Amino acid sequence: MVDYWVLDNGARLVSEEIPHLRSVAMGIYVGVGSRDEADEMNGTTHFIEHLLFKGTATRTAKDIAEAFESIGGQLNAYTSKEYTCFYARTLDENFEEALDILFDMVFNSVFMDKDLLTEKGVIVEEIGMYEDSPDELIHDVFSQLLWRNHALGRPILGTKETVMALKRESVIEYYRQYYVPSNMVIAIAGNINNSMVRDKVSEWLHRVQNHPVSRAKLPPDIPPKNELRLITKDTEQVQLCIGTPSISYSHDERHVQNIMNSILGGGIGSRLFQTIREEKGLAYSVYTYPTSYSDSGSFCIYAATSPEKINDLMAGLGEELDKFRTNGVTADEINRAQRQIKANMYLGMESVMNRMSRLGKSVMFYDRIIPLEEVIDNIMAVTADDIQRFANQVLVPDKLCLAAIGGKEVLSVVEKGLSSVTRMGCHSSSNSWSETGCSQVRHRVQ
Repeated sequence: MVDYWVLDNGARLVSEEIPHLRSVAMGIYVGVGSRDEADEMNGTTHFIEHLLFKGTATRTAKDIAEAFESIGGQLNAYTSKEYTCFYARTLDENFEEALDILFDMVFNSVFMDKDLLTEKGVIVEEIGMYEDSPDELIHDVFSQLLWRNHALGRPILGTKETVMALKRESVIEYYRQYYVPSNMVIAIAGNINNSMVRDKVSEWLHRVQNHPVSRAKLPPDIPPKNELRLITKDTEQVQLCIGTPSISYSHDERHVQNIMNSILGGGIGSRLFQTIREEKGLAYSVYTYPTSYSDSGSFCIYAATSPEKINDLMAGLGEELDKFRTNGVTADEINRAQRQIKANMYLGMESVMNRMSRLGKSVMFYDRIIPLEEVIDNIMAVTADDIQRFANQVLVPDKLCLAAIGGKEVLSVVEKGLSSVTRMGCHSSSNSWSETGCSQVRHRVQ
């Protein structure tokens, strides 16, 4: 049984009783992410996520860690571009203790000067580790290219310079602005009693200060067309992300996009995996993924290959995209993707963490609990015509941008590859290749 309340202080609480389990998962979703930061504050949201583990007025960082280990519980957090989540999982008998620790961290952290200095060093090392992982870094490079000077394009971690420059006063001011009940969704699932959960959460939230939160989300600019950004690094493989702007997470065609993603590059049975890797051997890793925000999104193709295979890889990608837009998909492909997504959703419901996360995000994104059956009905209703229409709206050659990480010597090869992909689909009436209507490639090297 699922219950959903909007509490007196504006906090939204959703709770699901699952009596046959012995565990409970809980999450506090805070409506703040890296998108809310000013340029000079880049990395603040993620920095606060770290700091809330460093101790409260009554618990040290060691106390928090040992308390969860002593009950065999799990405690963690993550920061995204539009929200932050603190979550825990524990046995049902330890629910109240875990909830108390979690709320104590979120509302009563002390932000000691020594902890700020220590965590700055930790995050600088985290950034360094991230920059040493080109297969992860490339996705940030693509976001920076697509969203340019908009906050969506900035890294969640911030930069070494912005993190080291953060002041305690400005960090606390930012924290107090967003970390209030009216800007939170609390999601709990497991072997609990919903009425008891409401009483415990309400009791905690009445102890803390509260005020309305206004988030001024500026929509991103129109992304560049056919722009290339190359980060020069001495790597064995060239990392590539090629993609376009796409839709928000509330768009009516989000289910069409999910089916398209599954068929094109969402798994080992997808077209790109079977063609680019299995048939042609042009890449070890190749896949697609959509990213959606409240007012925008992107659709990206990732691949990594050796420099000498870039031309063939890009030609192969261009050919597959052109066939996808022109010829559409088959009934068998749609049926397989629909069944796969349906199975993944039902299997995911066997995890208490997944159930809690689904409830929290459903309330945060849509302000309602969307029944799983409603989602599956929408997935099963997608047709081949829907996918082909959507592909021709999103996978437009003129809109494609490419981010790459590799040596300077591959720039001209990558640029030539992007030119070949963007010319795919730009046909004249006689079906011969033409550059009419296709932008020229622009590039930036760093």
